[in-house]
Amino acid sequence: MKLTRRTLLASAMLLALSATSSAFAAKPLVMGFSQVGAESEWRTANTVSIKEAAKKDGVTLKFADAQQKQENQVKALRSFIAQKVDVIAFSPVVESGWDTVLREAKAAKIPVILTDRAVNVADKSLYVTFIGSDFVEEGRRAGQWLLEHAKKTPDATLNIVELQGTVGSAPAIDRKEGFQEVIGKNPKMKIIRSQTGDFTRAKGKEVMEAFLKAEGKKINVLYAHNDDMAIGAIQAIEEAGMKPGKDIIIISIDGVKGAFEAMIAGKLNVTVECSPLLGPQLMSIARDVVAGKPVPARITTVEGVFPAEVAAKEFPNRKY
Repeated sequence: MKLTRRTLLASAMLLALSATSSAFAAKPLVMGFSQVGAESEWRTANTVSIKEAAKKDGVTLKFADAQQKQENQVKALRSFIAQKVDVIAFSPVVESGWDTVLREAKAAKIPVILTDRAVNVADKSLYVTFIGSDFVEEGRRAGQWLLEHAKKTPDATLNIVELQGTVGSAPAIDRKEGFQEVIGKNPKMKIIRSQTGDFTRAKGKEVMEAFLKAEGKKINVLYAHNDDMAIGAIQAIEEAGMKPGKDIIIISIDGVKGAFEAMIAGKLNVTVECSPLLGPQLMSIARDVVAGKPVPARITTVEGVFPAEVAAKEFPNRKY
């Protein structure tokens, strides 16, 4: 009788364990991800990286494209909360205005991970971690390249025009700050025009056309907050009968293939890398966060600077 009871108990335990195991296996991690949009080559590569990494890692991804509108992202985040996802990740369109919806996520006990762009909130516990680049450092690297380049003509005054990213976004704010911090060391460098090109090629071309009409050949340098705007500006410069990369020195950020092609063609002088390939890192961190493991408050990606001289050699290695 004892044996029978033991056997029954053992069988029941095995069945319970098997059911629990099957339930666990049948329930993959569910992530809600809100993307800024598809405004650039960089953003497209970032989306592909996240979708591919989720598929490879067995993560159920609920993906929402905000089309560069904050209100769309807030709606998406509220939808994820309502769906009771395991974790929310998003790349915020702008820095401010997130406190309320992030408090809602915290109240629902859903952890939040920021990717690529940061937020400005009073309570830092509203998100678990940030994965991405140091945008201020990217701006500094762009400025440092220009300082070194200017040593070739130490007596020359350099008039700079700046194509800023989306107004209020972390990369636009930080890339401007870092660049100005460094070029401020040289009194012969001056930003004479600065306007948003909204991180898009079309807007970059449009704003550069306006800069050229206003300043013409007074412009010595273009600093673009991303490659897409720089590529649009290159078109405007050529249509104005000038030679990009020669008549106007062009510095940009991201390191997309289009920038390397422009450098190989002699139309862009340098690009500062900002890697969009955050997918695998995001999935790994998301699993740790959901499992309750401690993670760093900020995880910075490792990136480089690519002047035109190395473009042809580096181009075959580019993944985006």
